[in-house]
Amino acid sequence: MATFEYNALTSAGRLMKGSIEAGTHQEAGELLKQMQLVVNSVEKAKAKKPKTAIGRNEFVLFNQQLASITKAGIPLERGLRELAGDISSRSMRRLVDAIADELEAGVSIEQAFEKRQKHFPPLYGRILKAGVETGRLSEMLTSLNRHLEMATQTRRIIFEAMAYPAVILALAAIILTGVFMFIIPQFGSVLEEMAGGRLPALTALFLSMSQNVVPFWTIVGLVIVVMFALFAMLSAFAAGRRFKESLLLKMAVIGRVYHSSMLSRMSEGMAIMVSAGSDMPVSLRLSSGATGSEKLILESEALASQIEQGANILEAGQFCQMIPRLFLYSIQLGTQRNELQDNLYSLGQMYAEQARCGQARLQAVLLPIMLIGVGCFLAMTILAMFLPMIQIITSLSV
Repeated sequence: MATFEYNALTSAGRLMKGSIEAGTHQEAGELLKQMQLVVNSVEKAKAKKPKTAIGRNEFVLFNQQLASITKAGIPLERGLRELAGDISSRSMRRLVDAIADELEAGVSIEQAFEKRQKHFPPLYGRILKAGVETGRLSEMLTSLNRHLEMATQTRRIIFEAMAYPAVILALAAIILTGVFMFIIPQFGSVLEEMAGGRLPALTALFLSMSQNVVPFWTIVGLVIVVMFALFAMLSAFAAGRRFKESLLLKMAVIGRVYHSSMLSRMSEGMAIMVSAGSDMPVSLRLSSGATGSEKLILESEALASQIEQGANILEAGQFCQMIPRLFLYSIQLGTQRNELQDNLYSLGQMYAEQARCGQARLQAVLLPIMLIGVGCFLAMTILAMFLPMIQIITSLSV
């Protein structure tokens, strides 16, 4: 398949430019005619440099505006045209205009965004698909905004808690590297004489470190590069993303915040789909897909398959690890009492509150832990240098 750029007129006489994938030049012309376009020209597109994803702030703002457009009932193609005029980023403006062009040509919204997965987050197409299929696109986008705000707040808390100690640690690393390279080696023989050739284990360790400063930082640099490369490799396939997610879930506090945030989004998504008339298997599949959590998607797919085979949700959820027993019990109870939508909204609020409490705990705990770690390392360095003198003073006093 090749990409062809075209110039055509819509049935309303509006000039339209865009691109289309086809096997041959003639096939591209036929596809455009099927879209009820009057073709002026069709040319094979030149190879373009790959474009990167849009920035997080740009995406959040775009998503908020798109939610407002859909909530107000404005036709998407017209709303996106108006939205593009308010966007300061030239590349983002062209991207939104191209999406509007395709919507005017009859392409569905989920297809228009799926074609641009390099620009938008991977889960965005799933959310749009869920919203379009249930007729609740605005609610799904609003739910996504709440999740993005919560994720941004968690990142900000972690950054603020780590920034101050990280600066101190960086300065301490620079100073200690200079001390280990230029000062400690000169005092090695003096310290050995003071200790009578029998240095304390801590002092001997730090003297050994002073002789291997360059190899140490070389190894640290290589480890960091390998970790980033491994992270990128794991992100390329579903099993790798599940492995990364498992590691994240095992982290104290942070894992609990992430888990609660995902369950909150899934609960709200299911409530929207149930109110739109979707059955339980469809609601499970689409709401888990909208979270972007690979583990939730996998569990929900297996859960939905067993429900379709006749099992009730509690029996089908015996194997679940990401989806708590309370979540499944609330769904079954809501189904029996005809209060499923209310129960799901309550679950969403409960898990959102758990995530907010976890964020507050993270902010209160992370900074002291980082500061204590930096302080302990500096204290050990000072103690290692003065330990031989302490031993001499102690022996003389005896």
